Amino acid sequence: MEKMTKVERVKAALNKEEVDRLPMSVWLHYPHLDQDPRSLAEHQVAVQKEYDFDFIKLMPFGLYTTQDFGAKIKFFCQPNDPAIIDEFGIKDISDWGKIEPLGGTYGTYGKQVQLAQHVYNLVGDDVPFIQTIFSPLTTARKLGGDRIFEDLKKDPKLFHQALKALTETSVNFIKANIEAGVSGFFFATQCSATDLMTPEDHAEFGEKYDLMLFDAFKDDTFFNVCHMHGENVMFDTLANYPANCLNWHDRWVPPSLGEARKLTDKCLLGGINENGVLAKASPAEVQAHVAEAVADASRTGLMIGPGCVAAPLTPEINYYAARMAVENK
Repeated sequence: MEKMTKVERVKAALNKEEVDRLPMSVWLHYPHLDQDPRSLAEHQVAVQKEYDFDFIKLMPFGLYTTQDFGAKIKFFCQPNDPAIIDEFGIKDISDWGKIEPLGGTYGTYGKQVQLAQHVYNLVGDDVPFIQTIFSPLTTARKLGGDRIFEDLKKDPKLFHQALKALTETSVNFIKANIEAGVSGFFFATQCSATDLMTPEDHAEFGEKYDLMLFDAFKDDTFFNVCHMHGENVMFDTLANYPANCLNWHDRWVPPSLGEARKLTDKCLLGGINENGVLAKASPAEVQAHVAEAVADASRTGLMIGPGCVAAPLTPEINYYAARMAVENK
């Protein structure tokens, strides 16, 4: 089979067509760079080129959706120390009423649009790259912590009002990123788990707004991932979201890749235990680990990647090992 371009390879995997080899990538946070869009863009593109990854998942800092809504964030600007919430933006239930929609290029959101613009200027249409977005409920949790699960019960009308504003802001952000040239979105939900919410509450406060985000991009982009973060994920529900690729902690959270094949016909992105194997094992063990995942899932409709962000101190040789593991797959 003739060698494919990276775009051709990714699109073929998404469409469950034959590929010359399995597409793969790895992503991690860069806290020492992620406050400057240009520096982060240049570094992410350099990493992609160094390891010959097939796509780039943009890595804005994980709290970027909270700063413009009043959260106080502590930045360390060190490679191993990601930013943390220093003070929640929501301190009282009445604070939800202060959340108003923002423009997609406003404040910290705007810096992430600049990130997408810089990456497009560097790779053009040659390398697929996807922007990270969070479910509105996930952003609410980052803004207020676990109090959200009480607040949505205590004053559902007010909480819905806030979720609508967060959703409108995310839709504006999505549109700005599409204009910037992204190939799609990495939609991450950190609340879609049975140990956090009932299916009924999730349908009302989670899924309803999640689907509004997907409606903003699903027909305009070709590479859209649904990332199911955490344990006890609502896999059946999330697998039916209009993403064309699914990602979760498949090496330690059910279902396995092989089991998922029986539950969905979508492209699967995973196979690497980023903490237990990629960060600690030998290169030979990393390659065997990837081979095991391919054997479990079969190569059709599969991309190799981590279940979540890689550890910052992962040995560089293991990134090479993971990339070489798909060379003949």
